[in-house]
Amino acid sequence: MNTLEIIAVVLGLANIGLLVRRSIWNYPFGMAMVALYFVIFREARLYGEAGLQVFFFIVQGWGWWLWARAGGLTQMVAVTWMDARSRTAALVLVAASSITIGWAMARFTDAALPYADATIAGASVVAQVLLAMRRVENWAMWIAIDVLAVWVYLDRALYLTAGLYAVFLVMATAGLIAWARAARTGEAIAA
Repeated sequence: MNTLEIIAVVLGLANIGLLVRRSIWNYPFGMAMVALYFVIFREARLYGEAGLQVFFFIVQGWGWWLWARAGGLTQMVAVTWMDARSRTAALVLVAASSITIGWAMARFTDAALPYADATIAGASVVAQVLLAMRRVENWAMWIAIDVLAVWVYLDRALYLTAGLYAVFLVMATAGLIAWARAARTGEAIAA
């Protein structure tokens, strides 16, 4: 068992648990988790996901700033739904990035699972931006990502990480339910 992976799993559980509760304090845990997963994924030859951790670190800082700016430190902030045009654009971005990044990794690297890796990476970028912008649909995207990620991590013998993503799948479902309810009722997010 890899000690780094164990620590990353614990940080990941705290991160997503706080997100489901709609707490701004998810961000420090998330930033620490992705820093560790950069190393873990690089060693597993999941280059798309290793690079994704750099993006996650930056965008989590941005999300933290957005949530704080919207009043998340001292008051409540709202979540909203995307319009149909934005949803379509998000799905097109995921498809285009999956194909393009997957092809590049298959052609130019020794990536273990280039297209699956690229799909997780591309969809995660879109989902993380939607999360920072407090859009309910981020959770639906995380559910799809988690299903694929569990398979990839089992294939790469990252069993603890596969277990973490199975838990993320359950937590993402809870997040979708909670955020959809908050958006429907106009309930604000607890800081």
